[in-house]
Amino acid sequence: MILGRISINPSYLRRAAIAEALGKVSSYESNMTLWEKTHEGKRPGRPTAGYVYPALYRDNTFVRIDENTAKIKVWIRNTWDWVTVSLRKTDVDYIRKYCFGRKECVPVLRKRHKYWVLSFSYEEEVRLRDVSVKDQIILSVDLGINSACVCTAMHSDGTISGRKILHLPKEEDCLRHALNRIKKAQQHGSRKTPGLWARAKGINDRIAVCTAQFIVDTAVMYDAATIVFESLDTRGKKKGSRSKRQRIHHWRAQYVQNMVTDKAHRLGMRISRVNAWGTSSLAYDGSGKVIRGKEAGFKTNAMCRFPNGKEYNCDLNASYNIGARYYIREILKSVPETERLRILAKVPECSRRSTSTYATLINLCAELYAAA
Repeated sequence: MILGRISINPSYLRRAAIAEALGKVSSYESNMTLWEKTHEGKRPGRPTAGYVYPALYRDNTFVRIDENTAKIKVWIRNTWDWVTVSLRKTDVDYIRKYCFGRKECVPVLRKRHKYWVLSFSYEEEVRLRDVSVKDQIILSVDLGINSACVCTAMHSDGTISGRKILHLPKEEDCLRHALNRIKKAQQHGSRKTPGLWARAKGINDRIAVCTAQFIVDTAVMYDAATIVFESLDTRGKKKGSRSKRQRIHHWRAQYVQNMVTDKAHRLGMRISRVNAWGTSSLAYDGSGKVIRGKEAGFKTNAMCRFPNGKEYNCDLNASYNIGARYYIREILKSVPETERLRILAKVPECSRRSTSTYATLINLCAELYAAA
């Protein structure tokens, strides 16, 4: 069906469509092979034919005249003809400032709303840092709903060199106000409110962009080699009150992690994820499960009380456990098997990553120093 629609196109556009189809089939086969081995998640769906904007090959369908002008070959007036297009000065200035030294790839002609635009991509080769576990500094990040994120710079022996908490009260208030306007419109019988939903989505995207930039800036400040996140799975039915379900639904945690991954890789930093179970509900000092929010007598859900009576910030407690689980995993991977079995006999809580806390890392480091 795809090939039939482009039969009048030049051969290079036909090759681009064929390459796109082969890529979809190859991705489906590799995903299916992996799923048959692990059976994790849903069965991969078969690829479907869709509308694809092929790349404009250089010198064949795209010619760069100068910095502000280019020519593209398109189907116009019942024939293939060259059309001269002008690039916006703001886009040219942005490319000159942020894409200097990168390889410019051929553009793709895309349709956005009522306009056709040229979408450029740039290649950059970056070598990620290769630092041993004992010498590296990590930035453990807890993406929360009460606060945008909590970052903790941690060393392999459990030393905390810095903590940063990001609050976005203005953006959160704007998002809450936008959602209330949607709710009020729906109560008055308006089922479709595209303008109000677009405003809420824009505010939510703004929160995600600010959060991702804050995490990367904090990692650069503490010279972190790895940024550690929780392995979150937000699929399925949301539980809790209506307001809580709504907040979780608009939580862009995965979007923030993907954005941080792209930014961190450009700076040579690595990204890692750990088991998210119990990072917030287990006290970092190893005393047990915490009581948070109204159950502990607090007005806000951001505070919790440990079993020993200590009061602490929930998200900061989770960031400690996230960093500790990363180091526990990496340290146990780096030691020989006999040494690992001896450590697990001395510190048995290391065997279950879902119950490991910051106190577990301290005990593990103490055992390693005692053995040395």
